[in-house]
Amino acid sequence: MAGTTHTVTNQPPPLTGYDVYGADRALTAAVARHLAPDLLDEVRAELSALGRSAGSAQLQEWAAQADENPPRLRTHDRYGHRVDEVDFHPAWHRLLGKGVAAGLTAAWTRPGGHVRRAAAFVVWTQVDAGNLCPLSMTHAAVPALRTDPALAAEWEPRLTSMIYDRELRPARLKAGSLFGMGMTEKQGGSDVRANTTAARPLTGDGEYELTGHKWFCSAPMSDGFLVLAQAPGGLTCFLVPRVLEDGSRNVFLIQRLKDKLGNRSNASSEVEFDGTWARRVGEEGRGVRTIIDMVAATRLDCVLGSAGLMRQAVAQAVHHCAHREAFGAKLADQPLMRNVLADLALESEAATTLALRLAAACDEGGEQERALLRIAVPAAKYWVTKRCAPVVVEAAECLGGNGYVEESGMPRLVRESPLNSVWEGAGNVQALDVLRALQREPHALNAYLQEVGKARGADHRLDGAIKDLLTELADLDGIETRARRLTERLALVLQGSLLARFAPPEVADAFCASRLGSDGGAAFGTLPHTLNLASVVDRARPTN
Repeated sequence: MAGTTHTVTNQPPPLTGYDVYGADRALTAAVARHLAPDLLDEVRAELSALGRSAGSAQLQEWAAQADENPPRLRTHDRYGHRVDEVDFHPAWHRLLGKGVAAGLTAAWTRPGGHVRRAAAFVVWTQVDAGNLCPLSMTHAAVPALRTDPALAAEWEPRLTSMIYDRELRPARLKAGSLFGMGMTEKQGGSDVRANTTAARPLTGDGEYELTGHKWFCSAPMSDGFLVLAQAPGGLTCFLVPRVLEDGSRNVFLIQRLKDKLGNRSNASSEVEFDGTWARRVGEEGRGVRTIIDMVAATRLDCVLGSAGLMRQAVAQAVHHCAHREAFGAKLADQPLMRNVLADLALESEAATTLALRLAAACDEGGEQERALLRIAVPAAKYWVTKRCAPVVVEAAECLGGNGYVEESGMPRLVRESPLNSVWEGAGNVQALDVLRALQREPHALNAYLQEVGKARGADHRLDGAIKDLLTELADLDGIETRARRLTERLALVLQGSLLARFAPPEVADAFCASRLGSDGGAAFGTLPHTLNLASVVDRARPTN
């Protein structure tokens, strides 16, 4: 029998057995707002089923197992044959299979596909973000392949399949396939035009032989990869299958797996091409243009992933503080902690609202929406992914010492939180991309201004921020040095306009006061005391 000193009191119950989707009021409202009414019942049922899986103790255990048992590289089999395979824990395969079955690679083939997938992405990130990498790459490969109708006809049904087939064999024999991507090289990083991987044309139409090295190749266990290489006509996009039509392995030499800060369940690698067979995608010399839509899709996934990480961190913090007592009262009811939780909740809701608006623009697909995406995606990628780490760290602090202990799950979120800011182009790349859109595509700025203008008059601080933004846009002096500041303001004004239109008044009021006005501090928990903070916190509480 345990002694009296071992009696456990004042500890919150684990946050399990709940619907991750249904408990997220900002996410459910965004889905209802952006989907056609005749789709809502079907999509709600689909997302709630996924949400219940995500909130189950079983899947949380699988996620912990996948993270604690990272992938291992096997370069050779027992007989000395080169195989270049990556072994994953069974929990990884279970999670990845559920993600595929949930439609996370099927947006292009379903009505309202981008919104329903975006919501699922936010939900599924909260289980384990590692398995989202191959799901994101596979989803994003579709628009690049569509530049070649023959390749699209061959590969798109496999990439959009909702069947997970883990076996390495010719793609024509598989019910579903996954894709990875290899763009960056050790000498170039984000400067892909400095790539040195060489592509030599073969006798077959569109066939090449690749020789070179990729510093980062995502999801190396995939069935195919989109890579950039220098062909005679310049930088070109290529499809590299893992297994050739005759069943033999393509030359795909995995040098090592990256030992990463977080994202431990996922494999990122360095690979060598040495006479590797590849098929050209698009025209020679048009590699960046061919792959740019893939990059835009993965950047939006970085926004969605950061929104999901923030939501899970805030849900854990609010749940903990709603059950934990200190100094004679629940933590969530104490004014200072309530201020911190409300501030975190604002950041989370703003990220979710913006991410789902961008997904809806992908579904609508008109010229105006495409123009909006040209500025809004890099701006959102810049800002939302940068806000993720401070939100998650502050949320972990809400748990006190418990938040620093692995069993809480918060350290895994902390390690994951900087990732999306780095991948698919770090902050400077996004800010410079925004500048290019402003300078070369005036219709993009017009689309942005029309979008934020829909909220004019809703809040005087928002109106003032729009006016100040226009003044800043009119001043081109030192524009590159100011690119980060300008990109931040573009993202914040867009978030504020969306919250002013769609969020509860207490949420919009608090956001505009602290992010667009002058009534907020540099740290979380510095919101004006006159705001309705209790309602903001209650809205963020993960209860179904």
